[in-house]
Amino acid sequence: MANGQSNGQWFPPEWPDRIRALADGTLTPVVPKRAATVMLLKDGPVSPSVHMLRRSASMAFAGGAYAYPGGGVDPRDDEHHIRWAGPTRAWWAERLGGDETSAQAVVCAAVRETYEEAGVLLAGRTPETVVGDTTGDDWEADRAALVARDLSFAEFLDRRGLVLRSDLLGAWARWITPEFETRRYDTWFFVAALPEGQRTRNASTEADRTVWIRPADAAASYDRGELLMMPPTIATLRQLVPYGTAAEALAAAPARDLTPVLARARLEKDEVVLSWPGHDEFTKHIPTGGAPA
Repeated sequence: MANGQSNGQWFPPEWPDRIRALADGTLTPVVPKRAATVMLLKDGPVSPSVHMLRRSASMAFAGGAYAYPGGGVDPRDDEHHIRWAGPTRAWWAERLGGDETSAQAVVCAAVRETYEEAGVLLAGRTPETVVGDTTGDDWEADRAALVARDLSFAEFLDRRGLVLRSDLLGAWARWITPEFETRRYDTWFFVAALPEGQRTRNASTEADRTVWIRPADAAASYDRGELLMMPPTIATLRQLVPYGTAAEALAAAPARDLTPVLARARLEKDEVVLSWPGHDEFTKHIPTGGAPA
């Protein structure tokens, strides 16, 4: 059981004090950083499985929680010479809600972080192909250079003669870290299918294990308090349950609403109510002098 609750909702002990500080005006929210995360799917006998990693317990943010590969935008992801295939930058700008430079950066972050943390690369030598095996010392050297930021993603693609396959991604949801958090991210969630010939591995320094798990099974484990997750993770997992194949989920992505989900904290009598609009299951009632209920 996580944080003394009946389910696996991540709820840090410092949140109540920070929520009260935000409510009384003594806490100034930090500006969220742009980020992207990818729900990588592969088909199974009954339904797709999704690739998840467990954040190391020592991590300052969401330690022990299950999440998807992802991370922040590298400022160099805004570069204009990224080798690109699939929908245009203008199309992505309209889909993600921003300008073309920012849209490219978010899509690049999704592809780059999936490679950095899971060893899976959504890129090909032509706009119609995708690379196969990405293991080996030479690939690992490039991956390590990307992680260390010694190599930009544009340079990596150029070095390998690859183009980013933006058509292999489907934008699924957008969540913004609550205003009372010390680390804040404006995160776009994407779906993608595991390319043929590639396999995942735990390449992240922030994870102590990875799993392929059916979304319904992961959600059931969360409900039993066995798997710890942040609200965006369990919410998007539940949204994947109806789809029988990875292709079905990808086909559904263009119609998904990308209105940002941002937690709200309000004072009501002798308690603070924490809620995520459109996601009632995460609502918490926090006494002005106590722990959440």
